[in-house]
Amino acid sequence: MSLSPLWIKICGNTSLADARLAVDAGADAVGFVFAPSPRRVTVAEAASIISHLPKTVEKIGVFVDAGLAEIYSTVRASGLTGVQLHFDAAGEMPVKLGERLGPALRILRVLHFEAGPAKKLKVQLVEHARNPHIDAVLVDSRTAKAPGGTGVAFDWTKARRTIFADAGKLKLIAAGGLNPANVAQAIKVLEPWGVDVVSGVEAAPGRKDPHKVEEFVARARAAQQK
Repeated sequence: MSLSPLWIKICGNTSLADARLAVDAGADAVGFVFAPSPRRVTVAEAASIISHLPKTVEKIGVFVDAGLAEIYSTVRASGLTGVQLHFDAAGEMPVKLGERLGPALRILRVLHFEAGPAKKLKVQLVEHARNPHIDAVLVDSRTAKAPGGTGVAFDWTKARRTIFADAGKLKLIAAGGLNPANVAQAIKVLEPWGVDVVSGVEAAPGRKDPHKVEEFVARARAAQQK
């Protein structure tokens, strides 16, 4: 297990109350979705929430196939400290964002584990590792209806064998189907740099369950220490 502190992100926040809940539970980052989703927020809504959060907490915007101008303007207007780029975003997007917004912006690139054969995923992982503007890769699952927040887990054992074990210095974040009941097992198998959760800590789409958020963070922290 890595000695680095586990990075925990609670994503899909739609209210200040939920974002503060994540912060109080001990999360390192909160996420805001700017793509079609029951958890989608406007730039103004995100800006209002972010303005009331501690500077020490990362604020990550989730974008699916968004253009450079849209991402850039959203980051500047809302106060985001990082972005999460889903599947079809162009390979040069992290470079352009890094050039415009500087190294302080954390850039996460999403890799969908079940989206292709292991060889293809390894090639993508190598490409991401070579890109100096990509800070970490979020390994997620997806369905035909949603690129994330699906509540569906990928095969952790296979993922550990095919990509997590060969990550090297590249930071990998486990996502997809995590919840308080299984996050400890996921951490044990994958040994990720970080974990990300959306639906697994919700009372309903876009609304967090306080107990689940607190339990998720507590169990994730405890699992890394074992």
